[in-house]
Amino acid sequence: MSTTSIPTVRARPKTRLSFDRFRAWLVACAVRPEARLWLVIQLAILHAVLWTFILINLKAAQDVHMDVAEAYGWGQKFLWGYGKHPPLSGWVAGLWFMAFPATDWATYALAMATVGVGMVICWLVALRVVDARRAFLVVVMVALYPIFNFKGFKYNPDLLQLVTLPLLVLAYLNAFEKRSWQSGIWLGLAGALALMTKYWVLTMIGAIGLAALIHPERLKFLSSPAPWVAIVTMAVAMIPHIVWLADAHFVPLTYAGDTYSLQDASQVHQLVAGYMLHNLGLLALPVALAALAMALVPPWLTLLARAPLYIVTRAWRRGANPGVNLSQALNVWIIQIIVALGPPLGALVFSIYMKTDWGISLFFLVPLALVAIPALRVQGASLFNIAAIWLVLSAATLAASPWIAAREMAANAGNTATYGARSDLARELTQAWHARFASRWAVVAGTMETIQPMVFYSPDHPAAFTPNEAWASGLTSLDDVKKYGFIGVFDPTDGRLPAFEKWVSDVAPNAERMVMTTRRFTHGRAGPSMSWNVYIAPPKQ
Repeated sequence: MSTTSIPTVRARPKTRLSFDRFRAWLVACAVRPEARLWLVIQLAILHAVLWTFILINLKAAQDVHMDVAEAYGWGQKFLWGYGKHPPLSGWVAGLWFMAFPATDWATYALAMATVGVGMVICWLVALRVVDARRAFLVVVMVALYPIFNFKGFKYNPDLLQLVTLPLLVLAYLNAFEKRSWQSGIWLGLAGALALMTKYWVLTMIGAIGLAALIHPERLKFLSSPAPWVAIVTMAVAMIPHIVWLADAHFVPLTYAGDTYSLQDASQVHQLVAGYMLHNLGLLALPVALAALAMALVPPWLTLLARAPLYIVTRAWRRGANPGVNLSQALNVWIIQIIVALGPPLGALVFSIYMKTDWGISLFFLVPLALVAIPALRVQGASLFNIAAIWLVLSAATLAASPWIAAREMAANAGNTATYGARSDLARELTQAWHARFASRWAVVAGTMETIQPMVFYSPDHPAAFTPNEAWASGLTSLDDVKKYGFIGVFDPTDGRLPAFEKWVSDVAPNAERMVMTTRRFTHGRAGPSMSWNVYIAPPKQ
């Protein structure tokens, strides 16, 4: 009697089945039109929340950066300009702190909300160039880019450009595709909004203009109403700020010329080299992690070793890749190449000081430029892998952030620029003013680096006044200084001290003079001791 054996089927573990379902759900949400926007918004919100808590832990022993305090001060009045910069960053800070208190955590939340909005706009830009699968890969690469996490801790005009410049590129791609007068209006408004953030965005506006002239389809675009309507719209939208600029005697341009011009050619070369190495190093992380997630290291290295122009030309001749809009991809490649190489070359030619932070706004297109290479193939599993890498790294950083903060403080215990107790000084000065005059402290005078923390941390939030500087913010005047009185705060080691003391003697010869010293303790650990020269001038009777 013969018997037949029935093969046994092993059931897959429930955890494995749930894992596979979650991965399938994530990939489906990333590509389905009705779900993908909400998925990206959720990712941006989660990213902002996680990194807000990380920054709170990392910066627990530090005061907010002076740029953040300065933006807060600007936001106390909605002006058309603030001495050094156009007004948009001050307006955004003013609106934000109408809803949130002037506390450290609120500044980190503002910075992460800014990069979160930038992430969503970068995804919308990517959808104009690549399919939804590649676009999701782009937005997670952006989330891994250090500029969008730990390097983005300070809200300032540079960081706000991560919103306005992607919006500008999105408006350009839209106008290039539709070539209508309506799209031209949106492009002009986006250009004006970007210019109202920082004049540095002229680099991106110039790159977009060159891309429109270089692109093979330039005649279609230039013969349409879109570019000309955009130029007129941007000019009209900028009129109020241009009027302010003329009334202020073009002070921001004076500031830029006085601050960022260099005569030492060797120093310029060093700064440019540092600028390029800094930004390339930051970009290496998201690119390397994306390559790891896609398991494309050998073929990708071979691809990048070939001539990119040859690859693009071959792909163009064969027809569009189903996952890449080659016409729009070419726009992105041209823009990114120009803004990557143009500013350093300009700095070398004109001997301009190059800050590494200026690259914050100019390299957000790199992930898209790489993902838009036609020969690249993006599998659905890669989307889950890159999202998992982002989540694991973010969660691990959150868990390790108190330890990282303690290590950094131990290694830099004497760094007064980072760990000086300016917030404690602000509160002590507020109490001293109230005890003497029983009124609100209205004006603080000194250098920007010293007095901006006083503006932020004092419960009275006095207006900042910077004597002996042509680029004052305009938030208060010399008449107000004499009328309401002031507290002058100055670093005794600053070489500008004699000029400031002369100004105090001229404006308030009877001002009380003293030296104050503060030190902060965080988790039982002492920060460095700091001393300031303090001048208290009473209000006019």
